[in-house]
Amino acid sequence: MDADEAVETIQREMTAFARRARASAGRMHPELSLVSYTLLGHLEECGGCRATDLAAHYALDKSTVSRQVAALERARLVERRLDPDDHRVQVLHLTEEGRRILARVTDSRRAAFRERLADWPEEDLRRFAGYLARYNAWATRGEDGQARTP
Repeated sequence: MDADEAVETIQREMTAFARRARASAGRMHPELSLVSYTLLGHLEECGGCRATDLAAHYALDKSTVSRQVAALERARLVERRLDPDDHRVQVLHLTEEGRRILARVTDSRRAAFRERLADWPEEDLRRFAGYLARYNAWATRGEDGQARTP
């Protein structure tokens, strides 16, 4: 397989992966999209942030994030709180229900990945993890090649 064929295979397989991920997200909590799960994960990871920070981090349109956040609020998975340092700013935080849902989905996803990768040698797992991290790190670099903060 030459480089062009390899790139085409990577593109095709990543597209199939994304489709499966979207489909499985709907089965885990039907009211929420894969984007919503991702936003919940980021809110947990960073301890809360503004909606504009979510949009910037994931390179999403503000209106997309606004719709997703509204759905998360309706489902009582996130709540807005005033920023203690700047009362003009509202910061999104997970609710207890949001933490429970996220933990359940995370456990389910980990189990699915472990099952799918169960017969892979440990070295293959390490390489694959490294390749994915390397691929995704490219998106956080500026045109000058230097790391940027999303």
